[in-house]
Amino acid sequence: MPDFPLAKPEAIGLDPARLQRAYDLLQRWVERDKLPAAGICVGRRGKAVEPRMFGRLRPEAKAPPLPKDALFLIASPTKPVTCTALMMLVERGELTIEEKVATFVPKFAANGKQDVQVRHLLTHTSGLPDMLPNNEELRKAHKPLSAFVEETCKLPLASPPGTKVVYQSMGIAILGEIVHQISGLTIQEFLRKEIFTPLGMNDTSLGWDPARKERIAAVRVPPELEKADWHWNSPYWLAFGAPWGGLISSPADWARFCLMMLNRGTLGDVRLLSPATVRAMTANQLAPMPLVPEEERRSRPWGLGWRLNWPGNPSSFGDLLGPRCFGHWGATGTLVWMDPETDTFCVLLTTEPQADSSRMLARVSNIVAGAVM
Repeated sequence: MPDFPLAKPEAIGLDPARLQRAYDLLQRWVERDKLPAAGICVGRRGKAVEPRMFGRLRPEAKAPPLPKDALFLIASPTKPVTCTALMMLVERGELTIEEKVATFVPKFAANGKQDVQVRHLLTHTSGLPDMLPNNEELRKAHKPLSAFVEETCKLPLASPPGTKVVYQSMGIAILGEIVHQISGLTIQEFLRKEIFTPLGMNDTSLGWDPARKERIAAVRVPPELEKADWHWNSPYWLAFGAPWGGLISSPADWARFCLMMLNRGTLGDVRLLSPATVRAMTANQLAPMPLVPEEERRSRPWGLGWRLNWPGNPSSFGDLLGPRCFGHWGATGTLVWMDPETDTFCVLLTTEPQADSSRMLARVSNIVAGAVM
């Protein structure tokens, strides 16, 4: 297992006084209950600053403090991890991203989806929806992942593949099924065996480990959902293991993944990806797709699984980050980004849903970016 390479901020070109501003801001936010909890880990030049935790384990005011080994429901940054699994199979010659999805999942061809390529799933251009029309009913019934895959295979497309960017969690569900069909392993098993164990991400899993349930920081859910048995904090959803949003991890574990990506696929003596794969995953993959609207290709680009930063857009990762920066937001209040230009990463995990916290998290990104010397 690769060592976790810790360093003082100044040793890796980060101004400690400026970085402290990020910690102070997070501390103020949890004291004012703008965030129930937050964990952050930043790093540069192949090393990480020791992770910091703030707040409490549950949203209620008298909840226990957040422990140093707290875990978070990562939400949508799960997507590029699932896409990494798919790209590992591409490296091994098991498929190309130009191949039809139905080659690997034949039932997916139903209702006019026979021309959807793997590339379209990786870039949110398949024409599938973000969530199923009966998503809530399936969750209320505690249906397994296989039911979501089955329902997605039955859907018609909302637009022809390769013509429109529509964020689509269900496309990532099908990518997980492709990994399953090719490797013979469930997506949960593949990620554990091929990614988490080699990188030493021992606190990371797709779906929870019940033995660690007391370490998982609870997300603040709307009052109308608090009594539901299928929301983010429910045993059902924590165990579900959604390939599009079910990752449970820690800031330190996610830092390992970021360091691997910034080091062109390597962490310590472990090579997970080739430099060629990292380049492809973090390049603008909408650019060669002529039917995608020009505004999307130029201003809101996607790589393969990773979203590139959108400077000048309200949902940018931060005002001081450039277009080569890549990462992902998460609906539970999470953000990860990596900037190849400065060799810097930031993992910011909270328990305040993104609709309320996205610009708050961008403020922290600005502080981190401003700490680079």
